[in-house]
Formats: sequence, structure tokens, C-alpha cells
Amino acid sequence: MKRILRLTVILLLAISGYSISVAQSVDELLKQGDQYVEEFNNQKALDTYLQADKLSPNNWKVLWRISRAYIDIAEHLPDKTDAQKEKQEKMYMKAFDYANRSVKLAPNQAITYVRRAIANGRIALSQGVFSAIGTVNDVKDDCDKAIQLGNGGNYVQALAYYILGRTNLKVCEKPYLVRLPLGLGWGDTENAVKDLEIAVKLKPNFRMFLFELAKAYIEEDEYDKAKETLKKVEKAPVADEDDNKVLAESKALYEKIKNE
Repeated sequence: MKRILRLTVILLLAISGYSISVAQSVDELLKQGDQYVEEFNNQKALDTYLQADKLSPNNWKVLWRISRAYIDIAEHLPDKTDAQKEKQEKMYMKAFDYANRSVKLAPNQAITYVRRAIANGRIALSQGVFSAIGTVNDVKDDCDKAIQLGNGGNYVQALAYYILGRTNLKVCEKPYLVRLPLGLGWGDTENAVKDLEIAVKLKPNFRMFLFELAKAYIEEDEYDKAKETLKKVEKAPVADEDDNKVLAESKALYEKIKNE
């Protein structure tokens, strides 16, 4: 009996030690993957997160990061031909699947809803917003939920407000009476301005947020605010791999409205 007890204790200690080792390895892989994200090396980030997924399946912290990596890769794929668009959309769908799993595992974490909203947003854009109405409404619902939860830090909350504001702007591309019967009557440019202003307040000097806010101001005919915001884009530091593209678009938009 004593021998059995000793063996049981040894086995439990071994399992405990293994669990700690796996947890440490997963944490290290996540840190490494996050570093690749900061370096804009999306494929290496994905490969690293997939390694973590093998060590720790059904880990929500791993899953939402995998979703992010798939989005970052898919956004930069060529999309000129039907075959290219199909490949891109499949990757967005894969990103949605991982984000959706992370939501189910951690329904109290705002980041999981934000990542699912981003994946759904990309799917809706690739299919056509007014051809993917249910998906667009899901984007709004996930952003609302993330904001309601209020956790994850300023950047997560800023992303939620940014996506919500941008979705409002996109929906408002069609007149209210056209989209009302479609279930998209909630779209509102004033709300878009409010949401994007909050995003910028939470994450100042972020080019993508500033650029979208400037576009929202234009929709509200607030050209002075739009021009002031576009000038801020030029002064903002590079923080995203698409920031140079955003800067170029900002300068072009400024030239277009500078006399308004």
C-alpha cells in the first residue's frame, strides 16, 4: 500500500511538473508570436501560435491570436481574380472559426468578441456588406458586447469602438429608407463620429483610427475637423504595417477637401 501511495505521489508530481512546463512553453510561444506581430512578420506569428495550440488546445488566449494572424495574412493577399478572392475569404472564415471558439471558451473577455467582429467584418466586406446583412449585424452585436464588458485594456476597447464606428459608416453608404427594411436602420453617421472619437481618445496617434474619424467628419460636413484630423495622421508614428498606405490615403483625401 505504501508503495502504491509513493508511486501515486510521484506520478502526481510528475504531472504537475509537466503542466507547469507546458504552461511556461505556451507563454513563451505567445510572447514570441506577439513579438513577430510587432515586427509585422505575420506568417511567423501564425506558425508560432499554431505551435502553442498544439501544446495547449482550446486555450482562448492562443485561439484569438491565431485568428488575428490569419486576418493579418489574408488582408495582404492578392484579390484581383475570383480564385484569389476565394482563397482570401476562406482564410477570413478560418479566422472567424478560431475567434468564435475563443468566444465560447472565454465569453467574459472583450478581446474574443473584438476578434470575431473583425473576422466577420472582413467576411462581410469580401461578400458585399448588403449581401451579408446577418454578418454585419453580428459585427455590431460583438462590438456592443465587448464595450459592455469593458475589459482588455484601452487598445481592445478602442478597437471595439473603431470597428463599430467604421461599420456605421459603411452601412450608411445606402440611404436610410433603403436599408431600414434590410434590418440595417441602426446605421448612423453621428454615432460613427462619437464611436471613432472615443477610439481616438483611447488610442491617440493611431493613423487608422484618425483617418476613419476624418472620413466620418466629412460625412457630417465638418470639414475643419476633418482637415485637422488628417494633419494629425501625418504626425502620428508608424504603429501598423499598413500605416504608410493610410498616410498616403490621408494626404490624398486632404488635397481633395482642403478648399472645403
